[in-house]
Amino acid sequence: MAKLVLIRHGQSEWNLSNQFTGWVDVDLSEKGVEQAKNAGKLIKEQGIEFDYAFTSVLTRAIKTLHYALEESDQLWIPEVKTWRLNERHYGALQGQNKAKAAEKWGDEQVHIWRRSYDVLPPLLDANAEGSAAKDRRYANLDPRMIPGGENLKVTLERVIPFWEDEIAPKLLDGKNVIIAAHGNSLRALSKYIENISDEDIMNLEMATGEPVVYDFNDKLEVQNKTKLD
Repeated sequence: MAKLVLIRHGQSEWNLSNQFTGWVDVDLSEKGVEQAKNAGKLIKEQGIEFDYAFTSVLTRAIKTLHYALEESDQLWIPEVKTWRLNERHYGALQGQNKAKAAEKWGDEQVHIWRRSYDVLPPLLDANAEGSAAKDRRYANLDPRMIPGGENLKVTLERVIPFWEDEIAPKLLDGKNVIIAAHGNSLRALSKYIENISDEDIMNLEMATGEPVVYDFNDKLEVQNKTKLD
């Protein structure tokens, strides 16, 4: 059976300050570093060995992957970074304090933007300060591919092609894979892997730094799901 381990990045500096982050590239907090290292220790205790690693192009996920692999003595394995595993783009909400946003737009509206499956946040203009369109890491993308804001549905639509093209074939080949990414890109993956409904996915939480282990059969059907803590 092939194993897939998903890890949401450790606590970031903006998790700590309660800000919408999205595609903004912030670092791990001190607690986040410890969470990432602990994830690696848990993986080592379970004796899980990986063949491939995948992560986003955002620092907090990349560092989480590296800390986890280092602690489990697997820093050497092949690694791929892709924008398709980025956190969902929170549009014009990015950088705003969540509590202040709730004061401005109301608790209910902010809750809808954060938790609904298919409602978009206020969009960020491509010419606005902080737009990903100005970021060199996305320079090779068609500008139409760079979002001004995403919901979970749109996030899933960009994650799944990468799953189908790059990750699923390796699991079908019996290889073990680790993915260090973000709350919403991993929720999108989990929705697809487990065939979770649009309604029920709203209740799925990904804890920072907590490895989630899937065991698959040779038809890529989930045989077991375990959280390491």
